[in-house]
Amino acid sequence: MISRKNASISKCIIHKVGNKHNNTKNAFSEKEVHFDEASYELMLPFLLRPFGSVVQSYRFNHHANISLNEINTYSSQMFNEDDAFIETSKHIVKHLFEQSNSAQIKTGDVLIVMFEGIEFNEITTNALGIFKIENKVNFFQTYLENNSYDVLVQKGISSKKVDKGCLILNQTDTEGPIILSADNNNYDAQYWTNHFLNIKYADDANNHTQQYIELCKDFSEDILKISYGNQEQNTFLARTIDFFKENETINVERFKEEIFEEDKHKTLFDDYKKTFEGEKDILIRNQFDVAEAVVKKEKKKIKTDIKLDTNIQIKLDIDAPEASSEYLERGYDDEKKMHFYKVYFNAEG
Repeated sequence: MISRKNASISKCIIHKVGNKHNNTKNAFSEKEVHFDEASYELMLPFLLRPFGSVVQSYRFNHHANISLNEINTYSSQMFNEDDAFIETSKHIVKHLFEQSNSAQIKTGDVLIVMFEGIEFNEITTNALGIFKIENKVNFFQTYLENNSYDVLVQKGISSKKVDKGCLILNQTDTEGPIILSADNNNYDAQYWTNHFLNIKYADDANNHTQQYIELCKDFSEDILKISYGNQEQNTFLARTIDFFKENETINVERFKEEIFEEDKHKTLFDDYKKTFEGEKDILIRNQFDVAEAVVKKEKKKIKTDIKLDTNIQIKLDIDAPEASSEYLERGYDDEKKMHFYKVYFNAEG
């Protein structure tokens, strides 16, 4: 995640991208945007806000050679050739246009922006931002005519969120330039990250932690919930998060020993892990460092409610992994021909 408290926009240009599948054309600007104070004060946080909470970063990818990645080349030109900004921004839009291979790819405004004063991992750097605005919102515009006010509806860009955006930092590590990406209109997961940017997650603790928690979430949904019910699923997820919170390094074998009480569950997990790796085309490490920020973010996404068809919900505390097994019992009533939960407690809160 970045800090934008000292950030500023040094250059900005706006083009329009079409869709070659629908025969709509690109439209290019020849001059940079010159903001007035009001629009600048709105635009700067609007563009950078999506990256303030982004935990995982990306690196450029290419099947043959990373130097052949188009956006890698164009961003390098932007950073190293000050007078290349306008022409290179057009090449970026043309490359985006070439990825519109279906009718669902939306046309829109493309903002190419150079930032200064971006803080990332305690380092201050400049960055290239590429943003696509796909959706316009209706707003009322009042105007004076013949001594009376009237109203009309116009379309404009909402200042709430960017549809698609990336931030390419002028900062590298052993894997190359650091990239952050946001996609709030995720109608085609391949279009923005894989086809246009051609990026992959960085090989770091953030990615390793994210992948493993995703594995555990999917395993709980596809195996535990179906075979053993919501209580078993939620207990497993609570124990998983608790394990990540208590350990700085995850060892997969030790994880299984502490989380699973029965060997058959370990076998189910191992088999599912192989399937998960094959479907995602990834290899989960047997040992990796924990990224605390990822754990906190994923914990917020996990739902531990048990929803019953009798309009009753039981909410389990993910921070108390043993509570479910100690104070909640599941059974079947032969007389009513219904399942039931029995909850133990000392006092009502």
